[in-house]
Amino acid sequence: MATLPVTKLTKPDYGVDAPAVMRNFFLIGAAFLLAAIFCPPVLHIGPVGLNARSFYWPAAFLIGEGFLFLLYVKVGKFRHRDFMLSLHTWRGDENVLDVGCGRGLLLAGAAKRIAALSGTGHATGIDVWSNVDMGGNSAAATQHNLELEGISNLCTLRSEPAQTMCFPDGTFDVIVSNLCIHNIYDAPTRRQALHHIVRVLKPGGLALISDYKLTGEYAKEFTSAGLVVEKRRGSILTTFPPLTVVVARKSM
Repeated sequence: MATLPVTKLTKPDYGVDAPAVMRNFFLIGAAFLLAAIFCPPVLHIGPVGLNARSFYWPAAFLIGEGFLFLLYVKVGKFRHRDFMLSLHTWRGDENVLDVGCGRGLLLAGAAKRIAALSGTGHATGIDVWSNVDMGGNSAAATQHNLELEGISNLCTLRSEPAQTMCFPDGTFDVIVSNLCIHNIYDAPTRRQALHHIVRVLKPGGLALISDYKLTGEYAKEFTSAGLVVEKRRGSILTTFPPLTVVVARKSM
């Protein structure tokens, strides 16, 4: 019997951010919902009586959070990518670094901006490709996305952590990162990553670092290093959790 050919993806797949978090929103929310529907009206836990119908509130909250997360995965992160990249006026000759590139969404977006200008620039992505932070994460999956986008010739992938990146000083015109730096849980190590971003950024270069927490810390470190810093808010409707972009420019 003839073997059917294996179907390969023909459309880029940028994965699910923090898949366990989204799963838990739905699972725990569903558990509260089922308890509200099927438990006796009053649950007795020792001397304490709980109104089981009150479980509708955490159920609605958690399931709603799950759907907001899903909206970000399907729509919001693409809009946030475009918002971030719009904060730089592209020439086409930029050397770009994506810190924690994951499945390559920002990396491909930057490369497509360069390609649209028929530029000579290049985009480099670094990551450790953790499957905790991004579903189906791997260098091979990222490379496949770049090939499907038609810009793999403008991109390079390197497996290395942000806190020990080994590029020469002043290599990049633009450095981007989304939902990466907070995953470095040790504060001194996290500061090392921020210092490396400053180090490898060219004079006059721009860093766009997006996250849902610790952005005040990022801004403080960049300011202490002499960069001019401002913050820009992402959409509160399509980013979940709400994201802030630290915009930091290195003086000439």
